[in-house]
Amino acid sequence: MPPPADIVKVAIEWPGAFPKLMEIDQKKPLSSIIKEVCEGWSLGNHENFALQHADVTNFYITEKNRNEIKNGAILRLTSSPAHTAKQLHERIQSSSMDAKLEALKDLANSSRDITFAQEFINLDGITLLTQMVESGTDFGDMLSFTLTAFVELMDHGIVSWDTFSLAFIKKIASYVNKTAMDVAVLQRSLAILESMVLNSHDLYQKVAQEITIGQLIPHLQGTDQDIQTYTIAVINALFLKAPVERRQLDVEDNVNILDCPLTEMSHILAQKQLRSIILSNVIRSNKPINAEMAHQLYVLQVLTFNLLEDRMMTKMDPQDQAQRDIIFELRRIAFDVECEPNNSGSIEKRKSMYTRDYKKLGFINHVNPAVDFTQIPPGMLALDNMLYFAKHHQDAYIRIVLENSSREDKHECPFGRSSIELTKMLCEILKVGEPPSETCHDFHPMFFTHDRSFEEFFCICIQLLNKTWKEMRATSEDFNKVMQVVKEQIMRALNTKPNSLDQFKSKLQNLSYTEILKLRQSERMNQEDFQSRPIVELREKIQPEIMELIKQQRLNRLCEGTCFRKISSRRRQDKFWYCRLSPNHKVLHYGDLEESPQGEVPHDSLQEKLPVADIKAVVTGKECPHMKEKGALKQNKEVLELAFSVLYESDEYLNFIAPDKHEYCVWTDGLNALLGKEMGSDLTKSDLDTLLNMEMKLRLLDLENIQIPEAPPPIPKEPSNYDFVYDCN
Repeated sequence: MPPPADIVKVAIEWPGAFPKLMEIDQKKPLSSIIKEVCEGWSLGNHENFALQHADVTNFYITEKNRNEIKNGAILRLTSSPAHTAKQLHERIQSSSMDAKLEALKDLANSSRDITFAQEFINLDGITLLTQMVESGTDFGDMLSFTLTAFVELMDHGIVSWDTFSLAFIKKIASYVNKTAMDVAVLQRSLAILESMVLNSHDLYQKVAQEITIGQLIPHLQGTDQDIQTYTIAVINALFLKAPVERRQLDVEDNVNILDCPLTEMSHILAQKQLRSIILSNVIRSNKPINAEMAHQLYVLQVLTFNLLEDRMMTKMDPQDQAQRDIIFELRRIAFDVECEPNNSGSIEKRKSMYTRDYKKLGFINHVNPAVDFTQIPPGMLALDNMLYFAKHHQDAYIRIVLENSSREDKHECPFGRSSIELTKMLCEILKVGEPPSETCHDFHPMFFTHDRSFEEFFCICIQLLNKTWKEMRATSEDFNKVMQVVKEQIMRALNTKPNSLDQFKSKLQNLSYTEILKLRQSERMNQEDFQSRPIVELREKIQPEIMELIKQQRLNRLCEGTCFRKISSRRRQDKFWYCRLSPNHKVLHYGDLEESPQGEVPHDSLQEKLPVADIKAVVTGKECPHMKEKGALKQNKEVLELAFSVLYESDEYLNFIAPDKHEYCVWTDGLNALLGKEMGSDLTKSDLDTLLNMEMKLRLLDLENIQIPEAPPPIPKEPSNYDFVYDCN
């Protein structure tokens, strides 16, 4: 007979004594259980004791989390959170430096637990730590543990960031501004500054006045990738929280960025010195870029391109003479004409000349091309790109305009219309105006190689568009078809992650229209070949075998396990947990990790268990409990697409955020397979299609080049006699 659901069998440790095997009744108050344990070891004052997990987390067991205790768990009897907090509060004020150092080390470890953190904060512990930092008497390991404890305590979100003094901010900033500083202290200081900026507008203002680019650059030039990551994270945070009007500064202004506060920085990547330092010391360093660094580079890339949003959403004012002068400049460069004085020729003659030239430039509105730029997006950004192309790639610009103006009307590639639509397309590809995702690592090294990377990107693509137009022998009716081909060429080239704009250009050269047709044909071939009824019937017969194969692969992957990130309000590198399925497919083992593992994590080191039989449902996206919470992170579209939860018992959930879309599909498929439900992910559809096509090809090898009829051949008429039959008897 199975034990009652409310009884949990555990082992409890106490220093200097043999561990006790004990059955815990989850219906009894936790204080009664602790009292019973204390009496077993003849310990008085049971209210000063508590139970905690005897693993790497050492988290306290409370009435709120006691349901997480599983059969076979190892617990430890220890001092209560309140008692421990009081002791540590006194110990960190010790006059003995050795005792104080040991106390701060214990505090840094204990502060990860929210139960302890609440008790320590109630003793005004945060104020004590800030006073110790402000005093400036601690240094080295002592300061490092002090800052670590502070970071861990603040991560729980119990205390508001708005409560800190300017003196504390200045002291933390001074650690960042020093050229020779302990690595651990520097790392914690950068993390604190990032959190201050992200969590408080007032602190953003104060931090931004204390930190300049010149003080952050040496940290990027070092070799410690964690320090580089935190440095870029601080830049991203300041940039993200800066008021829009203060992010923009004319890149032609003579600004000394070494003395420029980040609030007045313009285009971060447009500042050549910073961009080139990130490129040479981070992107092109000998060390492989880890996931956190890739994320910060992605965020920096997104924030940089989002500076274009203002121009992208600004309509052109047809009456604004300064804006109209840009169009006149495009005409002047293309046709090498000077602006005629007002008294030269009749007004009608000048209008006729302008209309003719604007038609050659490919504008939709030949009379007043300014109207073409009233569509948003791309708004004025398209005109900015056209002018940049005309000024910085003048020969290519003139060649494109003159080539098309000499063609027949129906075969010309309209430069103006193409530029506007291409700019809109590039903004969609790069997601200009969208906030950065919390989980994405998709940065492109080539955008860090030029001060005006978006404009150069446009210049390469507009030349590609003109080349593809000629290769397709397109007419004006084919405009949308050409744009689709160009988008495919750009996306295929971007997916190869070229390291420079020249490499990107080279990739595009190899992706001619002919090559795109071959790729499309290859991808379509299987679909076209397998439409006949006999083939369809064979596919239907094979499909269950393939689905079973996919199911086994998913379950095998779950048995290998996956490391998941715990995402909090501030990204941290040390918040991981691991989950894997037991080989017999009956139990999910999971538990917290100190760092991302290099390989599989053994079942023994994962303390928590969830029987598959207890799982009631798998929910995804907005249905997940951790996605229903308030906060900007929870509303992020990409995080929603990677979130799933396992519902067990009455209202208990195990919440996941997959590291990427592939792992999301693997886990949702595997869990649904365990529950006997359909595997409906995009990955399953793709795998099914691939494996089915391979199996079909193998089975039909002997029928190569033989036309398979749509219907079986007709049965011939019976012969008039059967005299030809030979009787063997």
